Amino acid sequence: MTTTSLYLDFHFDGGSRAEAQTVLVAAIDAAPIASALLRPAPGIVLEPDTARALISAAQKKGVAMLLGTDAAEAAKLGADGVHVPWSADIVRAFKTLRQAAPSAIVGADAGRSRHEAMELGEAGADYIAFGIPPHVEDREKAGRRQLDLIQWWSELFEVPCVALDVPGPDAAQSLAAAGADFVAIRMASTETAEAAAARVREFAAAVRLPEPAK
Repeated sequence: MTTTSLYLDFHFDGGSRAEAQTVLVAAIDAAPIASALLRPAPGIVLEPDTARALISAAQKKGVAMLLGTDAAEAAKLGADGVHVPWSADIVRAFKTLRQAAPSAIVGADAGRSRHEAMELGEAGADYIAFGIPPHVEDREKAGRRQLDLIQWWSELFEVPCVALDVPGPDAAQSLAAAGADFVAIRMASTETAEAAAARVREFAAAVRLPEPAK
């Protein structure tokens, strides 16, 4: 049985560095977090000093921090690796980045393409993510497709898979049961620390799968 871990998808959407750091640490302290992704919300600039502070805060808690940026920038800021978001040329973009950062953690979002997921796995991705892009209107249908992709991948491949854009604990539980190695919790830096911690605890409880019957 797959043991599902939590992956924190942390979006910096403004506010002060100190407030963002407080929210991040509260989330990490609420339940075990395996790794985290730091990326700015659309239209927001993530200043280098803020990025370094948040990366350091996560790493001091034993959490690997990835950035949604290029390899050189991630290394300069002290991140543990890079997450390559889905794009029309995701495989080429990933291969370029993988060559530039051979020793870093590099994961990639395959979107809804099985073919591209397999190509990314063969190219050396440390994890394959299946997300639901913001422009998708039928979220329910997309959620079912994501569940199918997670189940398919987990049954056939050794490379870990991450479920991104998970709407809530119920979906997290279903994705964990389907075999997701990591279930992502999307979080904004301007949330309250209390709300962030509460949601992490909800997701942690949801992915704690029952023991198989003896």
